[in-house]
Amino acid sequence: MQERHDAPLAPLTTFRLGGPATRLVTATTDAEVIEVVREADATGTPLLVIGGGSNLVIGDKGFEGTALVIATKGFELTGTHLELAAGEVWTDAVERTVDAGLAGVECLAGIPGSTGATPIQNVGAYGQEVSSTITEVIAYDRRTGATVTLTNDDCAFSYRHSRFKEDPARYVVLRVHFDLEDADGLSAPIKYAETARALGVEPGDRVPLTDAHATVLKLRAGKGMVLDPDDHDTWSAGSFFTNPILTATQFAEFHARVKHRLGEDTEPPAYPAGEGHTKTSAAWLIDKAGFTKGYGAGAARISTKHTLALTNRGDATTEDLLTLAREVVAGVRDTFGITLVNEPVTVGVSL
Repeated sequence: MQERHDAPLAPLTTFRLGGPATRLVTATTDAEVIEVVREADATGTPLLVIGGGSNLVIGDKGFEGTALVIATKGFELTGTHLELAAGEVWTDAVERTVDAGLAGVECLAGIPGSTGATPIQNVGAYGQEVSSTITEVIAYDRRTGATVTLTNDDCAFSYRHSRFKEDPARYVVLRVHFDLEDADGLSAPIKYAETARALGVEPGDRVPLTDAHATVLKLRAGKGMVLDPDDHDTWSAGSFFTNPILTATQFAEFHARVKHRLGEDTEPPAYPAGEGHTKTSAAWLIDKAGFTKGYGAGAARISTKHTLALTNRGDATTEDLLTLAREVVAGVRDTFGITLVNEPVTVGVSL
């Protein structure tokens, strides 16, 4: 277990933003993770848990307390059952499942971060969510001081949400179990229209696993969503805002605004999102509100490849980023009456 004091946190995040932590500890075993958490709780020390740092916006003043980097390792595949340690790099784990010929997470390729964060956010992209393959999560329960096993139902998964996100101070994820599918080298049914078009198939079709994996990586790279230290469009948290889910009344009001502002022939994106609810596109809202690719004049700007990503062009501060985010939120609200919600977790700051 490594320990540093007054340690910079910016290098540990994909935004490369944020001030230092009073104390930074890197744990490589579950026991070390639990030891650090218990110590912080016993002494009343604020605790910040860091995985891959791909979903964090840390304030310029940093973090007064203990920052815990979970760097545990473990990839255990038994038949179609997969157990991953929380510190495993997610992109590497996905690639290994594809190499093993197992379907279920191949369209989650290229998503930065660690495995432990995936159930917290119910990570999803291109028609897949981890909630469809996670069977249970092993976590340390800070309230009871015990290691617990939560079933898929216990996790209360929903769109980019879970029990862990609902109660962020209670659980520290240690291990995640998945049940994958052996489909003779084929992918799970392709659900996302863009992916199907890129593959030249119909939604619902299966394709070779390697084709699905490679296609998603290519699509993500084209939007600046695959980490590249030389590409400032990837100095981001990926999608900064979640896609709004609207009630029937809210969608009707939104639809009327769209017609009024953009013309009677304009139809906004609309996708079923459960009984009485419709999901629309945050990227579309941002673009149509006037915040196009590359928007901004400062060190924090919208990605030149995708309107849903806010980026650090190299010398931004967290306050630069938040100023841009607030401008986008206000603009979308004024134009369409919808308040965007940030997907990354904020530390010491808020929108």
